[in-house]
Amino acid sequence: MGTEDKKVYLTFDDGPIPEVTPWVLNQLDKFNAKATFFCVGQNVEKHPGIFEHVKADGHTIGSHTYNHISGWASDNLDYMLNVRKASKICESNIFRPPYGKIRPSQTRFLKHHYQIVMWDVLSGDFDPNISAEQCLQNVLKNTVAGSIIVFHDSIKSFEKLKYVLPKVLNYYSEQGYQFANLDILSSKSQAGILNRA
Repeated sequence: MGTEDKKVYLTFDDGPIPEVTPWVLNQLDKFNAKATFFCVGQNVEKHPGIFEHVKADGHTIGSHTYNHISGWASDNLDYMLNVRKASKICESNIFRPPYGKIRPSQTRFLKHHYQIVMWDVLSGDFDPNISAEQCLQNVLKNTVAGSIIVFHDSIKSFEKLKYVLPKVLNYYSEQGYQFANLDILSSKSQAGILNRA
């Protein structure tokens, strides 16, 4: 985010999921931390109560397509319609492409309508080939002031997330960092791309 302030931006992709998202909200609440949740439209439709809980807790909402499709594997029109459907369900103009995979032609169109948000720190909580400790070190070794960190409130990430998230919250709190959401983006009318990676 290009800030000199001691702020980091936690983001959570793929929810809301009843087995995981409420736990994440509870952990964030312990540290008065705000985050941004990039929600899959289909999951919002399945779990509207959890989605409302995320919003009620003051977190920012972004969309993550309707059913977690890859831009690289999708026809442009189908992809754009999928993004639009999810954004309407999530009521958000902030968008993150699943897998970070989006074609230049898709980007050129979408950046005129949405704020595309990428990241500079990927925790790897979804990766079965790394340990929870490696996941933690991915965050601790690469995070600087203004970093946008990717976690996932998904079932396959939950075991690592249970280990990593409390430690990240505790570590950066002790270092005097604030956990901020990307609400400044949701309040902007302009679209574009935010990518520090």
